[in-house]
Amino acid sequence: MTAPGIAGLVVSTTTRHLFLTGKGGVGKTSTACATAIGLAGLGRRVLLVSTDPASNLDEVLGQPVGTTPTPIAGVPGLSALNVDPEAAAAAYRERVIGPYRGVLPDSAVARVEEQLSGACTVEIAAFDEFTALLTDTTVTAGFDHVVFDTAPTGHTLRLLALPAAWSTFIGDGTGTSCLGPLSGMATQQERYTRAVAALSDPASTTLVLVARPDTASLAEAARAATELRTLGITHQRLVVNGLFTATPGTSDPLAAALHTQARTALDAVPAALADLDRTTVALRTVSPVGLAALRDLATGADAAFGHVETPGDDVDTTSFDDLVDSLAAPGAGLVMTMGKGGVGKTTVAAAVAVALAARGHQVHLTTTDPAAHLSAALGDGVDETRVGGAGVDGLVVSRIDPVAETATYTAEVMATAGAELDDGARAVLAEDLASPCTEEIAVFHAFARTVAQAQDTFVVVDTAPTGHTLLLLDAARTYHRELTRQTGQMPTPVLHLLDRLRDPDRTHVLLVALPEATPVHEAAHLQADLARTGITPTAWVLNQSLAAAHPTDPVLSARAAGEHRYLAEAAALAQQLVVLPRVAESPVGRQRLRTLTATGVHT
Repeated sequence: MTAPGIAGLVVSTTTRHLFLTGKGGVGKTSTACATAIGLAGLGRRVLLVSTDPASNLDEVLGQPVGTTPTPIAGVPGLSALNVDPEAAAAAYRERVIGPYRGVLPDSAVARVEEQLSGACTVEIAAFDEFTALLTDTTVTAGFDHVVFDTAPTGHTLRLLALPAAWSTFIGDGTGTSCLGPLSGMATQQERYTRAVAALSDPASTTLVLVARPDTASLAEAARAATELRTLGITHQRLVVNGLFTATPGTSDPLAAALHTQARTALDAVPAALADLDRTTVALRTVSPVGLAALRDLATGADAAFGHVETPGDDVDTTSFDDLVDSLAAPGAGLVMTMGKGGVGKTTVAAAVAVALAARGHQVHLTTTDPAAHLSAALGDGVDETRVGGAGVDGLVVSRIDPVAETATYTAEVMATAGAELDDGARAVLAEDLASPCTEEIAVFHAFARTVAQAQDTFVVVDTAPTGHTLLLLDAARTYHRELTRQTGQMPTPVLHLLDRLRDPDRTHVLLVALPEATPVHEAAHLQADLARTGITPTAWVLNQSLAAAHPTDPVLSARAAGEHRYLAEAAALAQQLVVLPRVAESPVGRQRLRTLTATGVHT
């Protein structure tokens, strides 16, 4: 079932709460803003809320947005606010840790503070803020609709859906989770229960899944839809954002290919999404920033069509081959690609590995990403279940299976730390162990063994541990205590891992992003996180750039010009910047990888 653009979503909205969810770069913020503006245009009173740590509401709306409802000039009836997850997390940490200051040693307090600095704590702190918006009418009483840019994850909702287990686990004061001591959450228990109930009420809440018209993005949306459906959140809609239509009879091969690829993906939409009401939004000629562009997005118009921005000065870039030459100079070492989902980390890692092997080096390419498949980048015949050939001399591939590693780790913790707990407490511990933080830690054992190989060969890792994980490792090493709160083990390979990762002569981090607002801002946030660990990325790689592809189609040409502001932003942050073009054929296999990287030199 389909509806015509954002206007169709606006007209059909009857619930008070709308939650928009999706990976970075799919257009959640622009969709949320256009929907809110459209609802306000119908005479409704609307509050737009962002819970994204990398929120760019200010940029998109064209005015500062505070942490309390801010009226949006030029849009009667619309107010907006930013929930600051980092500030919320800091306040949450202080509520949990404050009673222990002056009681426990400073080193112990510092370690707990770092333990509570991860994604899970930021996530729950943000949820803590907007549960008030769901359950306390003090802020929202004057509004007909509350539109949330970024919904809670399934992990948060699963954890908060265990209040019966909490009561026992909290009772003896010994329970902990990736959110810290559960005693710090006891006072919020009733409010969380009511918030989860509101999210599950189809008369109150609509969940809007936002995706791009490509296979990977739709598959991610389907996973989220399925997980949230199992938690009782069944009132869902799908927004397919950025559907490109080529000019009939175009001679631009990139335009023709993108047109066909999008429709092929939509024809094979996953079953979990097939029956949802669907809103399809055309690719805009310019990014929907500012009220005029957002109104166009809300109505389906494109007043900017035919207008091409003046790019300004070209940014300084490094060719991919020059980057690989510098990586290859020591003769051995570790290369890690890092970035958010959907930006092409696997493609970049495979391209680096192939290029190093082509220079005569022995290379081990591996991935820790549960959604990544090296065969999708290197072509058929790659067996990721074992170290084996990839059809390239000197290159072997393998896969660190996070599911298997986490299962082994979880079983060990449940058999030790969970052995004396009752059923309710074990349920909380099991949910805690299902968090992304646990998976990060669980793969460290295999990751450390792989990194050790980089002493005498090249190891290229697709998806490295996050800065938070590295800081946990640093804290554990410093105090010679457990690697995590869940177990008291500190394997020797892990003990020395951070020293290896901090060696700029032997370890190189490549931050991968797309030349768009959200991916660039998220990469900047990740770079700041890494800086806390003493690691500076060697280079940024901006992938799938239209500016580097030089299209002739008018829509793509306008989009290419709009990338230059983000290319300049990345260049200001990066020690080196490599720009890889958007290509007509998926870069699968050695030859296409080499073609991709050979063309990504100038913008």
